[in-house]
Amino acid sequence: MESLNRNAVELVDEALDFADELGVTPYELDSGATVLDFGVDARGGLEAGLLLAEIQTAGLATIQTRVDDVAGGVRPHVELTTDHPARALLCSQKAGWELAVDDFEGLGSGPARALVGEEAEFAAVGYYDEFDLTVLSVEAAELPGESVADHIADRANVSPSAVFLPTCATGSLAGSATTAARAAELAVFRLFELGYDPTAIQTVSGSAPVAPVGYDETAAMGRTNDALAYGGEVYLLVDDDDPTVFENVPSTAAAEYGTPFEEIFADAEYDFYDVDESVFAPAQVTVDVIDGPTYVHGDTHEDLLADSWDLPEV
Repeated sequence: MESLNRNAVELVDEALDFADELGVTPYELDSGATVLDFGVDARGGLEAGLLLAEIQTAGLATIQTRVDDVAGGVRPHVELTTDHPARALLCSQKAGWELAVDDFEGLGSGPARALVGEEAEFAAVGYYDEFDLTVLSVEAAELPGESVADHIADRANVSPSAVFLPTCATGSLAGSATTAARAAELAVFRLFELGYDPTAIQTVSGSAPVAPVGYDETAAMGRTNDALAYGGEVYLLVDDDDPTVFENVPSTAAAEYGTPFEEIFADAEYDFYDVDESVFAPAQVTVDVIDGPTYVHGDTHEDLLADSWDLPEV
């Protein structure tokens, strides 16, 4: 089976080759680890965000943008499609690595997680990676330094010089774009959390609007998660029918539905991991069961997005 890290490193090479055009700034640390600033101090952009989402999914997803309407105005949307949802989304894209090293805090996603393989998803999917280079995409308000790179190298069992850390802030344009690319991942993860076999998911397509950019990280966390929970739409093609599970996938099934994420995070004292996982879900899901029925659950909530994003009345 192909190495997710090998695929991701090839995409990182592309980011390094076109760094100027993408607005990405690379740094080599003393250990030889490479940090790529996609949107902390660097400007980055929408194209940079799309490439970063490709890196996060280790090249196993097709990612593109379209322009569509939200609350009467035009906004870019990010669309992601993959025929490898278990590996691309659960074993790579999921932000499953909480980084708390010295004074640094961030969330890690990408195929470095597959070298560690301690999360339950890897046993369920039956995938573990082996490669001598690794990529962890970091979402943080500051760039990772030597201690973070050393920590990741130690956990992934590679040399520090073999570590690549593409990084963006949530409030950057790249951060808004990569979050919008997570609608499909959230649906697949919700299915997994509800006990559905992730290897029974054949194909998934998702889209969500790109939240307005704001440099306040707390506000940005609220806006980007609202984009998914109230604007995200996902289609899944699956093998096994389970209507009770399917109806609990979208955000409408959560008790907090209808509450802006800034309020949800405030109630949890801004501890991401103290928030009920059921709220991290797309607004609407359509599930096609092979040789079976089709289900549609949930709906988008454009009025809430308009309020959350302070959109003008049209």
